[in-house]
Amino acid sequence: MIYETPEDWRDAPHKRVLFYGMSGLGKTHLSNMLRGSGGWFHYSIDYRIGTRYMGELIADNAKRHAMQVPFLRELLLSDSIYIGSNITFDNLAPVSTYLGKPGNPERGGLPIDDYHHRQEQFRQAEIAALNDTGHFVERAQSLYGYPHFICDTGGSICEWVDGDDPNDPLLTELSQQCLLVQLRGTDAHTQELIRRFDRAPKPMAYQPEFLDTAWNVYLKENNMLPTDVDPDTFIRWTYARALAHRAPRYDAMAPWGLTLEASDVAQVKDTDDFDALIMRALENRG
Repeated sequence: MIYETPEDWRDAPHKRVLFYGMSGLGKTHLSNMLRGSGGWFHYSIDYRIGTRYMGELIADNAKRHAMQVPFLRELLLSDSIYIGSNITFDNLAPVSTYLGKPGNPERGGLPIDDYHHRQEQFRQAEIAALNDTGHFVERAQSLYGYPHFICDTGGSICEWVDGDDPNDPLLTELSQQCLLVQLRGTDAHTQELIRRFDRAPKPMAYQPEFLDTAWNVYLKENNMLPTDVDPDTFIRWTYARALAHRAPRYDAMAPWGLTLEASDVAQVKDTDDFDALIMRALENRG
């Protein structure tokens, strides 16, 4: 780790952290708080994916739908209107909308082959965005003059790494750039995430092997054809299984850095609280 002791962290002129864990456990809360303090550069992996690596795919998909409307088609062909996604740190909906959900097209679903293709596009985009972390560490200091750096990752980082492999290329690169910090919840947190998702299901990325297994089991259990699947019902059914699948993968990543409990993170109000939490975790690890 780039900080081994509480003193290393306390005395570092340039503090660099990467947050990972399930969605809803405080990554955005911490990132926004630190950014708001004025001394931290906030590098959002999802924002980078949507603007740099999937921006054209997202815009082209919107144009493809617009071209089905004769009035809009004429305006697009004559370059009279422009269609683009308005991605911000607080609105990453264009990325999840592009990912979509598999199932009956009449209910807004995608054919499973198209869905797999978009999942692969996202996988490649997320890995590329994560590998850009070092570039943004340098850019934050040399171009913008920020002394400290946050990498705010998406919930699917654990799908593309193997924490048990001491030579995992992505974890090796990231751990050389930042202190990796897992935010870990309790079973109660997990149940609340499931209830929240059930109220408002949204697309997410899956490891290919997990997705294939879930899709085939769902079809068999419900005696369905792919075109019979209600997209929202499928991703609701899949969500709890996806969390259970990810939990040991997050834990396998833990030795590469620190683990903070979500209940402790929720109490952080300012940078002093955050520094104290990191230093306490480093002391306990030591």
